[in-house]
Amino acid sequence: MTNTNWHCIGLMSGTSLDGVDLIYVKFSLDKGYKFDILQTESIPYSEKWKNRLQSAFTENGENLTSLDVEYGRYLAKCTLGFKERFSLGKIDFVASHGHTIFHQPERGFTLQIGEGSVLAAETGLKVICNFRVQDVALGGQGAPLVPIGDELLFSDYDFCLNLGGFANVSYRQDEVRKAYDICPANIVLNHYTRQAGFEFDDRGRMASDGKLHEELLEELNDLPFYVMTHPKSLGYEFVVDTVLPIIEKFNLDLKDILHTYSEHAAMQISMVLNRAVLKNQLESASVLVTGGGAFNDFLIDRIEFYSRAKIVLPDREIIEFKEALIFAFLGLLKEQNEVNCLKSVTGARKDHSSGVVYQT
Repeated sequence: MTNTNWHCIGLMSGTSLDGVDLIYVKFSLDKGYKFDILQTESIPYSEKWKNRLQSAFTENGENLTSLDVEYGRYLAKCTLGFKERFSLGKIDFVASHGHTIFHQPERGFTLQIGEGSVLAAETGLKVICNFRVQDVALGGQGAPLVPIGDELLFSDYDFCLNLGGFANVSYRQDEVRKAYDICPANIVLNHYTRQAGFEFDDRGRMASDGKLHEELLEELNDLPFYVMTHPKSLGYEFVVDTVLPIIEKFNLDLKDILHTYSEHAAMQISMVLNRAVLKNQLESASVLVTGGGAFNDFLIDRIEFYSRAKIVLPDREIIEFKEALIFAFLGLLKEQNEVNCLKSVTGARKDHSSGVVYQT
């Protein structure tokens, strides 16, 4: 009898360095895929891990290889702790995104650490991971990968907008799924709040107290990335090499930086949404917003100010764990040898089933 129910754990670590998100989810198949979230947990990074991951892209090959293995052990510890704390039952597999260190698809490589063989050996569970590498080898961006989940699990919404380290969007156009990174988001905002001793700008209150710096806003909006055609994606290197130097040269107060950058992100996000609304001739459009930025009231207010579409904030569990949920789903599709990477999204030569499987 063909299995139509699967229980799995999804692991996600984003570029905003909030921590590791874990989800225990049941998927079922009956005239389409359905999901039931059974348990979730977010494990914040210690300062040590936060600093190591943030500086990893400067490490030499030996140190980075060692970190890959060590981080795999850390993910195993998180997984086993999650399993024990909540007395989880059946687990068909663990699907792990890992943590992105390098993402340069134009040069043919991307790297997510958290060695899958170590994760499998330490947990005793089947592990599916390394979802981006094959897509890059096939000429794709290796990102974003979430849109297949948007297509099959969240099709009630016209747009799915994720406000994580980077803002990215997913939607249907011309009978296919389109998706791409829009701009850096929390990765920039959190960079500056951490310099002031805050993990993030709670509800965007500091940003709302700041003032708009017109010259900085104009220079950010003029970045060439925004006029590039998609598929396109962003990595941490873009932030370090391009965005931060622009901001730094103006020597602004923290609140003014947060205010101006939030305005910039809201404008870029809204321009993308508005173009797609017009292109698809939608009289009304709904936008499902997830990721940590969904809790930033100032950023959401500015997106609503510029956007023609209706912003929808789902329940907190979906906001916080949608990416972990969908990476669990990517694992399921790989397990079934079904397509989980769309060429219309990444620009790869073909749709394909991506990921590496480690049996125990």
